Amino acid sequence: QQHNYSRIKKTPPRHNNNNNKRQPLEKSFLSSLSRALTNIDRHNNDYFSSSSDITNNNNGTVESINKAYTPKQPKQLIRPPTTFKSYLNFTTLTIYSLLLFTSCYLLLLFCTLPMISYSNIDTLPTDDDGTNNNNYHQHVQKGASFQRIRGRRQYQHIKQQLGTLKDRAVQWEELAKVSAQHEAEELQEKERSLLDKMTIGKRSNREDVMRVSQLLDEVVEEFEGEVVEEQNHHEAGLVGSRGHDEHWVQSLEAWDQAVGIQANDEEGEDDDELGAMNNGDGNGNKRPGFIVLGMHRSGTSMLSGLLVEGFGYETGGPLIMPNFDNEKGFYERIDVVLQNDAFFQAQGMGWSYNVLNYDSEKALRDKLQGMINFDEGKRALQFLNNHHKTLPYLQKDPRMCIALPTWLKLLDDEPAIVFTYRHPLEVAMSLKKRESSITLEHGLRLWIVYNMRAIQNSARLCRVFSTNEAVMKDPAREVQRIKNQLTDTCNVIPPPKSLMPQEVVDSFIDPNLQHNSKERRNEEKTSSILKDFGDGCIAKEFDSEYEKGSDNYEAETQIFLMAMQIFCDFENGKAYEADYEWPDLAHWQRPARIN
Repeated sequence: QQHNYSRIKKTPPRHNNNNNKRQPLEKSFLSSLSRALTNIDRHNNDYFSSSSDITNNNNGTVESINKAYTPKQPKQLIRPPTTFKSYLNFTTLTIYSLLLFTSCYLLLLFCTLPMISYSNIDTLPTDDDGTNNNNYHQHVQKGASFQRIRGRRQYQHIKQQLGTLKDRAVQWEELAKVSAQHEAEELQEKERSLLDKMTIGKRSNREDVMRVSQLLDEVVEEFEGEVVEEQNHHEAGLVGSRGHDEHWVQSLEAWDQAVGIQANDEEGEDDDELGAMNNGDGNGNKRPGFIVLGMHRSGTSMLSGLLVEGFGYETGGPLIMPNFDNEKGFYERIDVVLQNDAFFQAQGMGWSYNVLNYDSEKALRDKLQGMINFDEGKRALQFLNNHHKTLPYLQKDPRMCIALPTWLKLLDDEPAIVFTYRHPLEVAMSLKKRESSITLEHGLRLWIVYNMRAIQNSARLCRVFSTNEAVMKDPAREVQRIKNQLTDTCNVIPPPKSLMPQEVVDSFIDPNLQHNSKERRNEEKTSSILKDFGDGCIAKEFDSEYEKGSDNYEAETQIFLMAMQIFCDFENGKAYEADYEWPDLAHWQRPARIN
């Protein structure tokens, strides 16, 4: 312990200890520096190991590093080519390619030279179609290429003469229409001439007798030689054609018929019956059937059902099935109804709107040009134009009142017409109950259009007239009269049954179904008279949804009185006359705008 204490006592002063601590730090720094230089030297030796002059210097001196670093000498760069031959080797293929390119370029320049040779044209004239209108000229700046094409003047002249392809197509279409119209007019003239020939005997005078004699001489001269030749063939035992002989017999029958017509006319036969017989083909053939015309809700279905079920007239099929508003059936062919709807839709109309504007000629053009689908019409014509049928057909569709002229040109044989009508107010009330969108005014207007078109479009046909009221009053007698007149007057093929069974009448006639007739009669008992048209035909006030005195009420009343005028003229027969004056609905000014 004493020894340790002495060592502690001998420890130098504190300020002398700083020098002693600095010496080991310097030695440590020098040692670290030496190691760092050694590492650098070792690293350089590894990097420049390829040099043979590098030696391992354990002391890490700078001289060894400089001696070891000897950079490699770069290789000598290749000088770029200085001649065109260095880039392209002129072989035979190269020379031929250059010659071909040069030839094509020169040919292109030669072809375009006429188009670019005029470089000082300020204005390029264009077509003015022979007019002095300068607004069609286009101005082109100087120096513009392709300012003038060779042959432009010839092109302008040809274009002025021929027009564009579109214009020519329009012209061709117009020419076709005009040609078709001329052909139709020629056919009408031929028909008129034939009708004139067949109406001989309507006036028994000297002039008619001379015309009859002249026609007979022409017939004899035309067929006499051929008939004699035909008879000679028969005498020789040859089997020849019977066409000319039959034609001769038919001509004689036509002569007998003309003489018979003259005799009937002298006895005072009705002109309508005479016209009906004259409308026949004059060769003894019967009309294949008839078409029932009448406004919707006018009793056409009931009348058609009585004729079909009572006498055996044929409708074909398929037919529209019975419905809640027509429990006995419609007796309308589906294909005819669909085809009429297609005709209407192509002209922007339907059965209840715009029917006044129907164009029958446009419907035929749409069919010929394929603008409408005529598949349904083809199926209907297969039945209507079937010459092998032995039963007369009955065709019924209220749309036929509008589309009849179109179908007449598609039928092979001219049909007869059965026209029936009903009180306009009853029809309008029935339509209003069935169609919520149809007002009384709308229904009355449709009644006028349908009945007007039915009479106008069937003016040249043999017609039988009836009314819904007459059928309801005595159905057996009225329908029997219609059948007899179709067979005897209009020369329609007789039906298989000559008398209608009473059970058919009982099954079709139900007075309880005539709701609108009862309602109208009940209202008229207490209503005041609006207008008396004479002959016992009176228009009375009706129950309107508009306030009395309003513009809508006045418009509805005017259209009702217009319809009642036609109805009364149907009753007294004036509406069936050729010069009857129908109302101009197209220019009728309604007191108020339809809401």
